[in-house]
Amino acid sequence: MAALISHTDPRAVVAYAQGRAITACEFLAAVRHMAARLPAHGHVLNLCASRYHFAVVMGATLLRRQPMLLPSTRTPAMLAQLQQQYAGLYAVVDQTDPAVNLPQIGFDAPADTGATAFDVPQIDDDQVAAYVFTSGSTGQPVPHVKHWGLLVRDARAGGQRVRQHLGRLPADRAFFIVIGTVPAQHMYGFESTILMPLQNQAALDDSHPFYPADIAAALQRTPTPRVLVITPFHLRTLMESQVSTPDIALLLSATAPLSPQLASQAEQSLSAPLLEIYGSTETGQLATRRTALGQLWQTFDGIEVQAQGSAEQPRFVARGGHLEGTQALNDVLELQTPNTFVLLGRHADMVNIAGKRTSLAYLNHQLNSIPGVQDGAFYWPTNDNADAPHGIQRPIAFVVAPSLGEAELAHALRERIDPVFMPRPIHFVAQLPRNATGKLPQQALAELAQSRRAASHD
Repeated sequence: MAALISHTDPRAVVAYAQGRAITACEFLAAVRHMAARLPAHGHVLNLCASRYHFAVVMGATLLRRQPMLLPSTRTPAMLAQLQQQYAGLYAVVDQTDPAVNLPQIGFDAPADTGATAFDVPQIDDDQVAAYVFTSGSTGQPVPHVKHWGLLVRDARAGGQRVRQHLGRLPADRAFFIVIGTVPAQHMYGFESTILMPLQNQAALDDSHPFYPADIAAALQRTPTPRVLVITPFHLRTLMESQVSTPDIALLLSATAPLSPQLASQAEQSLSAPLLEIYGSTETGQLATRRTALGQLWQTFDGIEVQAQGSAEQPRFVARGGHLEGTQALNDVLELQTPNTFVLLGRHADMVNIAGKRTSLAYLNHQLNSIPGVQDGAFYWPTNDNADAPHGIQRPIAFVVAPSLGEAELAHALRERIDPVFMPRPIHFVAQLPRNATGKLPQQALAELAQSRRAASHD
């Protein structure tokens, strides 16, 4: 059994809603109130935009033993597919969404929580808390079951790593306050902005800031010490805006590889250490690194990484800690010890041209390191895209760089990558089709490539 929250004092702050402190007692009253509003059976699509509302609904679904579904997208086709696969699917919303063609229950808070007894629910470790879906960045979204006990261990491991970097914290307030740019429905957001504060006597901020001014406002509304959970995309935008922000104790980044240059710039500009998180929807968070200081990843306590298969083509697995059995990793690593490694790229990202191998992650890093490039990505087509004279498949590049010409960009790329990996063609675009977490789903890149190809034939 594992407690719904780690807070032991009914007056402890678990959340801030528009700057208003919400106590543990008030939170638990809201959880029980929402649980009474849910149907007896079914699966739940938690679509609450407020992070606090999301947390309350999560608690209510756990009390009713109804798993949440956390899909990576909410397209009509995706929702129709989920409705066919999961019995009694309904949505809980705090904002009416006519595009969601499902039975909907509106979020509702109790009118009075003053006389509520402080009784923290204990949830079975083996209870299914959620089905979390992959982002589709390397293919079709796939669901992964998440049991409550392992989610709690995951969240506490992340909290322990955060506390190691925060040092001694005040005893008269929440250990730390988490502000996040990532949605709670994403595995990274679920772990870091919902579970981690609830399981580490910390507090969550209910907002979901996207633009730099919104991030600064959310930080301003919350007390110290502040932990900002962010993505490389949002971090780059925040740095370029030069908006003024209040003190930040720690930055957490995930969803895409972070360049050492951006990490160093962020640490210097925001006067806060930056931890990058390594993990996946399948495994949860596994390791962190201080990217500005080096490329070596350190696993969470109890987690080990091992190589299997041949020395020429090793496959890597992780086990221990909060992992359920042995988990295969979809990445190519360079192991230093069972607890430390260098990330070389994803198996799905590895490309081979004329006998030379590299990763799309490496190519993307080099592309985005070019001065003047605001955003960019390499795309490896799944259809035939052979260079006719040589019969060699080439990657495509999509670049947001208003101040650069193609010749200038190509020259800068040639100084950074092997000529065999030069993209053909290079497409200049106004923006890349990133999702809410800053990722580039493979399907979105494929559609962008197709539209550009069709335009070139008109």
